[in-house]
Amino acid sequence: MIFRGMKRLKNISEKDGKINSGNISELLNHEILTPEQVKDIRVSSVLEENLRFLQDLLGHNKDVIIRRILIGTSPRIPSALIYIEGLADKAILNNNIMKSLMIEIPEESCGSDPLYLREYLLKTALTISNLKNTRQMNEIAINILSGDVVLLVEGVDDAVIINIRGHKEKAISEPESEILVRGPREGFTETLETNISLIRRKLKSPNLSFDHMLIGKITLTEVSVVYLKGLASPDLVEEVKQRLQRIKIDGILESGYLEEFIEDNPYSPFPQMHHTERPDRIVAGLLEGRVAIMTDGTPFVLIVPVEITSFLTSPEDYYERYYLGTLILWVRYISFGVSLLLPSFYIAITTFHQEMIPTRLLISIASYRQGLPFSTLLEALLMELTFEVLREAGTRLPRAVGQAVSIVGALVIGQAAVQAGIVSPLMVIIVAFTGIASFTNPSYNLGITMRFLRFPLMFLAGMLGLFGVMFGIVMIHIHLAQIRSFGLPYLASLSPLHWSDLKDVLVRGPWWSMDTRPWELGERNRRRQIPGLKPSPPRADKAGGN
Repeated sequence: MIFRGMKRLKNISEKDGKINSGNISELLNHEILTPEQVKDIRVSSVLEENLRFLQDLLGHNKDVIIRRILIGTSPRIPSALIYIEGLADKAILNNNIMKSLMIEIPEESCGSDPLYLREYLLKTALTISNLKNTRQMNEIAINILSGDVVLLVEGVDDAVIINIRGHKEKAISEPESEILVRGPREGFTETLETNISLIRRKLKSPNLSFDHMLIGKITLTEVSVVYLKGLASPDLVEEVKQRLQRIKIDGILESGYLEEFIEDNPYSPFPQMHHTERPDRIVAGLLEGRVAIMTDGTPFVLIVPVEITSFLTSPEDYYERYYLGTLILWVRYISFGVSLLLPSFYIAITTFHQEMIPTRLLISIASYRQGLPFSTLLEALLMELTFEVLREAGTRLPRAVGQAVSIVGALVIGQAAVQAGIVSPLMVIIVAFTGIASFTNPSYNLGITMRFLRFPLMFLAGMLGLFGVMFGIVMIHIHLAQIRSFGLPYLASLSPLHWSDLKDVLVRGPWWSMDTRPWELGERNRRRQIPGLKPSPPRADKAGGN
């Protein structure tokens, strides 16, 4: 009997993918309902039918509030306000909506003409800026679950959706994962509307576009595709939308879900899109012709396409003088190489290529290693794993405690390991300098990749020496040459080589020289400023005035 009932419900939902108000309660007990299944159900002119359907659809939950009211005085028209407790702003609901509907509507506005009453409610009675009406039940349900208030009136065959979302949100503050010495101090929050306003404040252009969509069969997470018309390639924008629309999943809780679904090479350890909490970084990407993907519920915004050099730059590089930005950029590049290769080179040289070490240094290394129980490879692996454990512990603990644990733990364990004769002092220096160099990377996701690749390079160095290290480097470069980020080569500006882009890659060129957008992105509008903006001192004959 139960099996036949389940089979009948399955046939109801699979027949045409739709349901009606007659089988809504029965279907909800056995299947997960999607908005597409009820999109053909329209609002009835009978108030009780609408309320019964919404109660069955939203569930008889305590936080789903249905406030029945009477509009006008003669005749008194039955109506209802539906909202979710805690999501709607109750102060605005009480002072601006219920007061207007129950007290301030004149008698002549509540006639027998439903069309006239609807127009009066939309244009006169409700003193709220963001209003719209709809006849689709699925749209009503989505808006209620998002925090809006819905007004249903007896005799009117559509609903008024009132946007007074009032749930608590985090205040705008400085991003903790991307701290700058000089630059804006504001970061994205978990609310999509707030994040959109932060971009609007910095980019006051009518060409700025936000294309919204809902992803997640159950969570119905709002996702916005952001781009500048005239700068972003239409093919790129369409590709981003198509990849997002292909995602069919129960829920999206963070932008990392989207990242794994839409990246070009899911098996690559290298990140193929940038995530950031900084509005200025997103605006800078949009001005270059890139596309941003904003997700409700997270402060991290994705930006595509990207190349590997973009992970090594920081917004602060462009806020300081260009020669200082270039110096810091090269320090970052050198630290990037050190964090990836220093332990491997040390293992390879001390194990296979001792002739490359100066004699005095070789004698010192040999004396330190005398009596140690482990090989150089095992010694490096032990210290690297210990350092990674301390780093992870410092990240997960509360900030005040975590910093103390990571610093004191590294000092105590390193000193104890040397005194116990487990590792050499030089190995502690190598591992510590490698860890410090990795902290200069401004992108957390690329830093994790470097930490991951460090271990296979250490194994290659321990087995084959420098030949193994060079083999690993060649394989990494071959892999990088194969990666694409939404069609953009991962080594763009370097391979294929574009000389005009090197002033924004190898050096941080002065702003008056960076008059063109990146070659691979700015094909529709390559020039971003007029040429000849280089400042020059005043002429001698004009310096003294008249």
